[in-house]
Amino acid sequence: MPRSKKFRRARLIVIVLVVLLVAGAGYGGYRGVAAVRASFPEVDGSVKVAGLSAPVDVKRDANGIPQLYADTSEDLFRAQGYVQAQDRFWEMDVRRHITAGRLSEMFGDGQVDTDSFIRTMGWRQVAQKEYDSQLAPETKKYLQAYADGVNAWLAEHPGGESASLEYSLLGVVNGDYKPEQWSPVDSVSWLKAMAWNLSGNLQEEIDRSLLAQDFSPEKIAELYPEYPYARNGTIVKTGTVVGDTYRPADGSGQANAGTATAQGAAATKALLKGVTDRIDGMPQLLGRQGQGIGSNSWVIAGSNTTTGKPLLANDPHLGPGLPSVWYQMGLHCRTASPACQYDVSGFTFAGLPGVVIGHNKDVAWGFTNLGADVTDLFLEKVTGPDTYLVDGKETKFELRKETIKVAGGEDRTITVRTTQTGAPLISDPSTEQQNVGKYAPNGNAAPDRGTGGYGVALQWTALSPGKTMDAVFALDRARNWDEFRGAAKDFAVPAQNLIYADAKNIGYQAPGNIPVRGKGDGTYPAPGWDSAYQWKGSIPFSALPYSQNPSAGYIVTANQAVVDPSYKYSLTKDWEYGTRAKEITEQIDLKLKNNGKISPDDMKDMQLDNTSVLARTLVPLLLKVQIDDPYVREAQNLLKDWNYHQDADSAAAAYYNGVWSQLLSLSFGQKFPADLRAKDNCLLVRQQADPTKPDSGRTASIVTECGTRDPGKAQPDGGDRWTEVVRAQLDKPDSSWWTYIDSQHHEQKGLDNLLAEAMKNARQELTAKLSKDVSTWSWGRLHKLTLREQTLGTDDSSIASGLVHRLLNRGPYRLSGGSAAVDAAGWNAAAGYEVDWIPSMRMVVDLSDLDASRWVNVGGASGHAFHPNYNDQTDLWLKGELLSWAYSPDAVEKATKHRLVLTTG
Repeated sequence: MPRSKKFRRARLIVIVLVVLLVAGAGYGGYRGVAAVRASFPEVDGSVKVAGLSAPVDVKRDANGIPQLYADTSEDLFRAQGYVQAQDRFWEMDVRRHITAGRLSEMFGDGQVDTDSFIRTMGWRQVAQKEYDSQLAPETKKYLQAYADGVNAWLAEHPGGESASLEYSLLGVVNGDYKPEQWSPVDSVSWLKAMAWNLSGNLQEEIDRSLLAQDFSPEKIAELYPEYPYARNGTIVKTGTVVGDTYRPADGSGQANAGTATAQGAAATKALLKGVTDRIDGMPQLLGRQGQGIGSNSWVIAGSNTTTGKPLLANDPHLGPGLPSVWYQMGLHCRTASPACQYDVSGFTFAGLPGVVIGHNKDVAWGFTNLGADVTDLFLEKVTGPDTYLVDGKETKFELRKETIKVAGGEDRTITVRTTQTGAPLISDPSTEQQNVGKYAPNGNAAPDRGTGGYGVALQWTALSPGKTMDAVFALDRARNWDEFRGAAKDFAVPAQNLIYADAKNIGYQAPGNIPVRGKGDGTYPAPGWDSAYQWKGSIPFSALPYSQNPSAGYIVTANQAVVDPSYKYSLTKDWEYGTRAKEITEQIDLKLKNNGKISPDDMKDMQLDNTSVLARTLVPLLLKVQIDDPYVREAQNLLKDWNYHQDADSAAAAYYNGVWSQLLSLSFGQKFPADLRAKDNCLLVRQQADPTKPDSGRTASIVTECGTRDPGKAQPDGGDRWTEVVRAQLDKPDSSWWTYIDSQHHEQKGLDNLLAEAMKNARQELTAKLSKDVSTWSWGRLHKLTLREQTLGTDDSSIASGLVHRLLNRGPYRLSGGSAAVDAAGWNAAAGYEVDWIPSMRMVVDLSDLDASRWVNVGGASGHAFHPNYNDQTDLWLKGELLSWAYSPDAVEKATKHRLVLTTG
């Protein structure tokens, strides 16, 4: 039963009082502080842990980062489970409920829709199949050891008692909740969450269909321009595929642009409305999906460094939040032997054994998202409760029922229908997906939609069992390039760019389960009733691109195209556009030309480059526009002599980005359907007299229309794609995209007029948000980051809101950087200036002296809201500083501030 407003208000009052008490922020402060500290982990002394064969040392530095020392691999991972549970069990518990579609068991009926969607996709079922039939016995042994370690900690905190502040809050509204034992499949399931957030172009596929209600294929193609191969290049110089074996080209290079073809026809407004609503409701554990979200990594050969050995840098761009997305730690065997093969340090995820990104004594590696198109939507002609049409014949769905248990409410049961190709029908519980099927383009040979339209199924590589967990352990113990590639072979999802370095070599490998399509190219929903569009398998790993020791002496991966169109297979039609990659490459070339060698400090400094590349092209055009109003001209003058750096204290950067936002709104936002624009973003739009005939030439009216999309997914978001869209249109001063509606409700045309209107609107907006005095403006006052505690939810269905979140959140912080900058502090131009994705960590690995490597996290090691290590690294990260990264036994010992011995139980 839905809770009344009176009940919710009373609940909130109780929660606030609990937080104030427990946090020591009011009456009973001493007891509150004592209660909080009771949940902090023991970091000194000794603790018995059942199942250990010998003691394990846990050494923590001043930032609470643990380094573990054991005699066997199983003891090492058992200890890892125990220590991660000490710091992050609440986060781990929430995550496993997300991936299993069981949030409603913790938080009530407000999470039923999310659970339904995840159950429909079957993340947990796939993870179980992986564990049962795909993973190596050794991997399963380590996963079980990790689970045993978590459960040893949980035995000390039965029912979550004294486990964390959050369990106290949960107990106010769900006093019956008790955490279950951790299982190996809980860890494997997290890989599905990683894959979901890094799954490629699903949102682009949806958005193209939504745009097609109003725009021709040619106009849509202008919004998704060809990748600029000639200007921004590719990760590797494209080699050849002979049979199914990739043969690298010698060295690195750039190629000419190819020509893509459009697939499918237009979709009407309601086409994918329900799909987007449902995706928007998904917990964004790693940040929002979609194009524009990226990462940076590059590796420099020892011949080009001041140290004489390779240097490797990495900074993955993910959504901000607390606790930190990443967890830093070291896993060390006291003596290397067949019984204990690990000596690795780096970044991992709470709930996942091993290290995901980092280095061991022989090799270092980093990740960026490859961006391969691994998802397709299929329109299905549903002919009955359990049948659909394929090649003119009725085919049976595979059916299963899922029961969702709801805290404080009645169970909900859903029926999941899955096609014979393993694609679940995601439109069954969703208005948006149903609308996809009702209005999506279907071609001339499609069967009749009927009154209910088509169903929509999701084909996704992560729904096939894989061996990614095997790959994680194999990466951790890799000793050379061949072993690194052997590990990469099993890294199925999410498909990542892997960069590599050892003392003598550098390299790159593209891994992943990437589909080979029949007909179609993945840019629009495909007709499921035609088997010619079904996937035909996966690209063989032996055919995937790689490079070792290219002649350029470095490799850059920043989500740009991996190869040019001459490559035998199609990886995606929706590459990121390479702005960051080109900027990094130019910096490397310049440093090599001027100084001859690149230092570790150079690597760090390049990570902090906040240059707006498009501003170099756009600002001269803005300064050429004649502005008569001195009020606006005062702001325009800020752009004179601007160095294009988006520093937090820059007034020019603030104004430029304001103009950029207004430019996008006038030229594109006004023309887009409401279901692409942000909720509460109300714009003047030109409404056709006959909405079904937008090009009929009939009289149109100017109306105010508000968007309907979650702000984080709204368009135009101003990311890398939009810089390429605008760059192309700047050469066309009479383009129809430069037609806009001014503040007087008059339609105007032409690039110069639109630029003048954007500058006027930006002046007014920043005056309202900041000050009339432009000398007081700064980019950081607009471009703010708030680290939000995400596990408690954010809406009325969550267990906390308002004051509770203000106590648990951190910030706001004023940030430099921008969406398409190397220092990628992303913001959505369609929804405001708040930072919504960031370099989630930074690292620079020095292969000449691993103890000279450096790293930093956003947030900290602890998941306990008031612990000293909850947010102690953020200030360093804001300043662009890095922590020393102790690795050798001597360096770790020197850095140790706390010692805990885990003894045999």
